[in-house]
Amino acid sequence: MTRALPARAMLTLVLAFAATRLPHAHAQTYATLGCAREVWRPTLSFSRPVFVGHAGDGSGRVFVAEQVGRIWAIDAAGTRTLFADITARTSRDDNEEGLLGLAFHPKFAANGRVFLHYSSSRTPPRTGVIAEYRLADGVLDPTTERVVLSQRQPWGNHNGGMIAFGPDGMLYIGFGDGGLANDPLKSGQDLGSWLGKILRVDVDVVPDGAAYGVPKDNPFVALDGARPEIWAYGLRNPWRFSFDRKTGELWAGDVGQNAWEEIDLVVKGGNYGWNGFEGPEPFKGFMGGRGATKGPAPHSPPVAWYPNPAHGRSVTGGYVYRGKAIPALDGIYLYADFVSGRIWTCSKVAPGRYDAVELERSKLSIASFGEDEAGELYLATFEGQVHTLVPRR
Repeated sequence: MTRALPARAMLTLVLAFAATRLPHAHAQTYATLGCAREVWRPTLSFSRPVFVGHAGDGSGRVFVAEQVGRIWAIDAAGTRTLFADITARTSRDDNEEGLLGLAFHPKFAANGRVFLHYSSSRTPPRTGVIAEYRLADGVLDPTTERVVLSQRQPWGNHNGGMIAFGPDGMLYIGFGDGGLANDPLKSGQDLGSWLGKILRVDVDVVPDGAAYGVPKDNPFVALDGARPEIWAYGLRNPWRFSFDRKTGELWAGDVGQNAWEEIDLVVKGGNYGWNGFEGPEPFKGFMGGRGATKGPAPHSPPVAWYPNPAHGRSVTGGYVYRGKAIPALDGIYLYADFVSGRIWTCSKVAPGRYDAVELERSKLSIASFGEDEAGELYLATFEGQVHTLVPRR
């Protein structure tokens, strides 16, 4: 049973949609986009797949990461081989813990460097680890682990999880606010904490004695008391984010609490409001009243949002489609809700204006989107299969 939206929330939603939606948008379907969703490699199944990606090495392989700590490589013939297994060092004590993120170095074909984000099973407990690995005989060698950075997690939820290399060659890292509810540590607006942030670090130019470099153009390197690795803040749980291959824009799905799920366009130094704001509305939390924020940047509202629980309970950020197989989908961002299985598209219709449209009510538990080398899109589902979008036959 869903609860009724408060009057102010409903008014906000109606006004926003009226300002951004196009008349034809409501008729948008897979058919009008010239595509269809289908199961990819139907003979293959996975255990709680949390990410799908590629190595950028020209091999055409697709990699599927499982939450327990395994990564599978699937070649063009559909043959699956075990690429990595770090189950021995990965904690699954909490539902949101495990292997959470995978990123291949932009020059992986030459240097064989792979980066993982996982919940550590070692002491201290509840620690998010970003680590680098190297290859041995074509697979990831756990003995080569080099910890880049680690973050103590106060609770088992809101770990973030996404890591990705940006078009600038820097490694971007997402951490949630630390968990529980209401941001009790006030992490979102605290620039002295990595929690509730997206970080940006350099893993190629590393000072002697350090594990990573801090880019000189990060927004808060000169701010007293701020962690210099921070790129953006005011996030509750940025589970999945991605870069638009064409524009370089950074899109993030930020999981909400009890009212709204949101999609943000993340920019240098951006403040995305938590816990002063949740979605388009002020949040009545622990930061001095509704809408209060304390960071140096003003609050940046989301570009798309939907009500929780009416349309879902946990947003899964997606990708802007830049493949070649489905021309009508070019430039459209796709995202979903893990609980309801709804899938949406989001398109830019004017400067600062975006059109969000429900595409499907799939009933799938969509944990992540992903791309292959050609830019074609995939959906990892906890039903154990990976789906893909293909041209309509």
